[in-house]
Amino acid sequence: MAGELRGEMVVVEDPAEASTIHNKGSYGEPRSGGGLSLTLLEAVYLVETERLAVTRGGEPLPTRALVRAAASAYDQFEIKYVVYRDLRQRGYVAVEGPGLPDFHVFPRGGAPGRTPAKFWVLAISERAVFDAEDLAAHLRKVAGVRKQLLLAVVDEESDLTYYAVRESSPRGRQAPALAGVVATAHLLEDRAMVVDEAQARALHAGGFYGRIVGRRLQLSLIETAHLLKAGAIELRNADTDRRIALPRLLAEARRIQPDFDLRFQVFEDLKGRGVVAKTGFKYGSHFRAYEGDPDRTHAKYLVHALPAKYRGMWPEVSRAVRLAHGVKKSLLFGVAGDEVGYIRLERVRP
Repeated sequence: MAGELRGEMVVVEDPAEASTIHNKGSYGEPRSGGGLSLTLLEAVYLVETERLAVTRGGEPLPTRALVRAAASAYDQFEIKYVVYRDLRQRGYVAVEGPGLPDFHVFPRGGAPGRTPAKFWVLAISERAVFDAEDLAAHLRKVAGVRKQLLLAVVDEESDLTYYAVRESSPRGRQAPALAGVVATAHLLEDRAMVVDEAQARALHAGGFYGRIVGRRLQLSLIETAHLLKAGAIELRNADTDRRIALPRLLAEARRIQPDFDLRFQVFEDLKGRGVVAKTGFKYGSHFRAYEGDPDRTHAKYLVHALPAKYRGMWPEVSRAVRLAHGVKKSLLFGVAGDEVGYIRLERVRP
């Protein structure tokens, strides 16, 4: 099929050839009066697959010249092309979106005008910034049109990893069962201890708080703050036995753990949802989260707390998702703003 480069598009003049390539793969936009306009992304792919020969000014155009033209016309052309090519090779019809997303992807056998798009796909370099606020905005946009958002992350060797991204609303079966002061806890530097065995076991049974060590209950700083705020414990200094109020505990917790407020907000939100949240340190996350009794069930989620305006790097995200997948758990980013929202990332093969 012959096409001519005109500005930032390639035009196929022959109506029969144009109709064939458009009907078989939904390439390009039909022109009034016949013919077809192809984007440079489509043109490079069709040249690579030997279905198009491009000219400029009546002379054959070398592939490298076509690629140079495409690279100057697109921001991050090579990243977008790797994703476009992969989707086409998988049998999908991928159509460039105006702005974001990069591609509207139709199911195998589907096409624009005949079937709704299956995915919205963003093409991303591994060196791009992971922006939690932008990602949340994309999810809200996708939810409004009922599409599945896929992030196609291209590494430096042009290998692709796809991530399905969804909003999540974790729910547990652990109803709050604490009322009034049930225990006296003593603060020991970066944790607290309930020494009385009966109080320790009652508090643990009331929400799976802490860890029973011998006959005592050991509480993390976050659990201690949560229980003190709820009025379920009174807190005393281990050395002087003086009572410690919540503001003083929070000030001490922030000194020990600078991101304490962020983690505490997500922890409190999870507890409000009936989710049992325990430390996720051994899994490289902030929390492991259970829908029920952690002694009888496995954690369903690994939860990492992020500020609403968090900006990081994709290799960090890749490690977190890979680790969660390796231990058969779902990774949730708890994004803490005025409220806490949850974003679930999962590796997929489209």
